[in-house]
Amino acid sequence: MLHKNAAGEPVGLITNIQRYTIHDGPGIRTEIFFKGCTMHCLWCSNPETISPKRELGIYPSKCMTEGKCSWCVRACPRGKELIKFDAEGLVSFIEKDGGCADCMKCADECPNHAIKSWGEEKTLKELMRVIKSDESFYRRTGGGVTLNGGEVLLQWEFARELLKACKEAGINTCVETALCVPSEHMEAVYEFTDLVITDIKHMDPETHKKLTGRSNELILENIRRTAELGKKLVIRTPVIHGYNNDEENIRKTGEFLRNELGGNIVAYQLLPYRRMGTEKYESLRTPYPFEDYKAPEREVWEKDLLKLADILRTEFDLPAVAGSSGKLDVEL
Repeated sequence: MLHKNAAGEPVGLITNIQRYTIHDGPGIRTEIFFKGCTMHCLWCSNPETISPKRELGIYPSKCMTEGKCSWCVRACPRGKELIKFDAEGLVSFIEKDGGCADCMKCADECPNHAIKSWGEEKTLKELMRVIKSDESFYRRTGGGVTLNGGEVLLQWEFARELLKACKEAGINTCVETALCVPSEHMEAVYEFTDLVITDIKHMDPETHKKLTGRSNELILENIRRTAELGKKLVIRTPVIHGYNNDEENIRKTGEFLRNELGGNIVAYQLLPYRRMGTEKYESLRTPYPFEDYKAPEREVWEKDLLKLADILRTEFDLPAVAGSSGKLDVEL
């Protein structure tokens, strides 16, 4: 369903807009992150994008203290009944189960963003205003707009309208998606999509479910369909040592890409695990699922990625690279 604001304008629930990005598509890009996801990857670095609803994040270190400020308390319809402070007067907790109406007034009024609203409704006009302000960078570098998440295709109707507006403005488009969505939603968005970036996290359905909360059958079928539609496609695998970095899994991935897609991909990027986003988990008062995971040293994982990329290049003739920093050799 296409959501609309009080003025009747279509809106998307957006967590972040990053300008001048260079890793998710060719050239300099404006990247827009949509809220809501169909999966719960153990290593996820963007937990604020998982829930499809607005959420409150709390950063006590930014709080001016209850005694010096209290704007959040005055803004909240139920004040100190819901907003709690620690012994030093720093905001520490909001009783979400105690009758919070999710009005976000506390976040709106907090001058230091110690209380932050994860998720903000944005209209097409608002987003296009940001996008068009960076047009000169797109023209010079072959860049454009990338829609990301979460899972952008959960808001497929709004995403489609935004991509359509970009294409009408002559701006190239990229969608980064897990593809764990109905194929009809995917195809509706593809009408205005130049490049698709997606992951194959593991080839075994049960292992994939343990790692992400969902099996991979739908994902693989949507990847096949993406190739059938002739979309330019970048495949990524976040390589997690001890979980999916074994040569058997990588070879099965290579076989799938060669045999099912005809090797017709722009790039296959093997990405290293990086411990990121832990402060966001803390702000949401949510445990980091990978808290006890001990990643190997750089010299170990870097050698591992290079070895796996070499297997994919030499045995399966795939354009495999270690990392995502290299320039994508694709014109959109």
